[in-house]
Amino acid sequence: MPTATTPGSNTPAEPTTFSTDVPARLDRLPWSPWHWRILIGLGTVWILDGLEVTVVGNVAGRLSEPDSGLDITAAQVTGPGAALYVAGACVGALLFAWLTDRFGRKKLFMVTLAVYLAGTALTALSVQAWMFFLFRFLTGLGIGGEYAAINSAIDELMPARYRGRVDLAVNGTYWAGAAGGALLSVLMLDTAFFPADLGWRLTFALGVVLGLVILLVRRHVPESPRWLYLHGRGDEAEKLVADVEREVVAETAKGTGDRRTLPEPHGELTIDPSKATGLGAIARSVVREHPRRSVLGLSLFIGQAFLYNAITFGFASILETFYDVPSNRAGYYFAVIAVGNLLGPLLLGPLFDSIGRRVMITSTYIGSAVALFATAWLFGAGHLNATTLTACWCVVLFLASTGASSAYLTVSEIFPMEARASAIALFYAVGTAAGGISGPLVFSDLTKSGDVADTVLAFCIGAGLMLGAGIVAAFLAINAEGRSLEDIAPPLSSVDRNSAQA
Repeated sequence: MPTATTPGSNTPAEPTTFSTDVPARLDRLPWSPWHWRILIGLGTVWILDGLEVTVVGNVAGRLSEPDSGLDITAAQVTGPGAALYVAGACVGALLFAWLTDRFGRKKLFMVTLAVYLAGTALTALSVQAWMFFLFRFLTGLGIGGEYAAINSAIDELMPARYRGRVDLAVNGTYWAGAAGGALLSVLMLDTAFFPADLGWRLTFALGVVLGLVILLVRRHVPESPRWLYLHGRGDEAEKLVADVEREVVAETAKGTGDRRTLPEPHGELTIDPSKATGLGAIARSVVREHPRRSVLGLSLFIGQAFLYNAITFGFASILETFYDVPSNRAGYYFAVIAVGNLLGPLLLGPLFDSIGRRVMITSTYIGSAVALFATAWLFGAGHLNATTLTACWCVVLFLASTGASSAYLTVSEIFPMEARASAIALFYAVGTAAGGISGPLVFSDLTKSGDVADTVLAFCIGAGLMLGAGIVAAFLAINAEGRSLEDIAPPLSSVDRNSAQA
């Protein structure tokens, strides 16, 4: 390791670089109960996001009824209300991502969850449309911050050979919340159990209860060792990883008495803390140094954001408008497609670590587009009813949810450590602003007319964007399976090891 000398003195100064094998040691770990605890503490937050988005779509009809206690129309709920939630998520992603990269993953994923809790609790207390809009924006602010902080932490703590399936499964748990939210809305909207002005409020309040439980569990999730060593806290990173290694070895001995010997870590990383890694360096890395990767990330996020935000906010309205499904029964149908969404990442996720990223991302995006075009044709020809439309959407979203989850995995992997949370936030915000805000607005305008041709057009727009993203992935996706994050995208502050020793 090199040393430097102070000008005019023979006294060596502090070393300008240091080396670490922390990433290699994290990647060599076998799967263990420690990893499961990380997943429970961090991954379960997507259940809340799924719950939030689904509940709003399913209670839109009830909120617009005269005795709901809230003066608002269904179109306002699924249009401006949904768009403001997504806008809040975009702002939250950008704001909290910068704070995440600066102050650490652990501090921020506690703060963002607290913001979510405040927003959803206040939503339950809304009595005017403007209050509903404001508090939906605040709820989105917290959820958007979660996207950057949680995806960064998950990918930095998981072994490389499991990273693909784990990341997809975590993002896929959104649909466990969606299924729960759909079934919950059925119960809460039943006036035999709850008054019309109370049931929907209790639905939002349940999100607060779940959030508090997750907050308690999350207190025990550690800081990312990768973030620690890049911010001059190498001793803490070393101690954290050493403690994890001892825990994993001890856990393997339970019941057998045989203590597993961990394989030798391969590869060290040399860091120069003096290298600039501010916002300017991050921006250059994302825009100038990796333009192809930026096009890839943007394409994936726009495609999935339009499709998902449009459908999740508008599916119940489609059922009510075209098939006369009562507002308190739409949740059953949505629960079915939510299960299809959940199964996609769980069943197809392991293929991202075996067959590879490029093939699977391309296949899921293009496959879902083809299935949606077919659904649009069947819908336009009058061949579908509420049940068969739901079945078609199950097929579409089984593939689309896997592709959508892979968008977060992709952006988290292909940019340097210092830019990871910021990159996730940037592409989420830009992609969601382009597709997630416009999606609900376009869908609500097209579907509320009751004209079949308008709804077919809405379906085709979503399918076209997914198809385009899949084509981009076929050419630009990175084969990141099984590779260290530092191998895919070296940190901005890293130096060539041979040069460092020269």
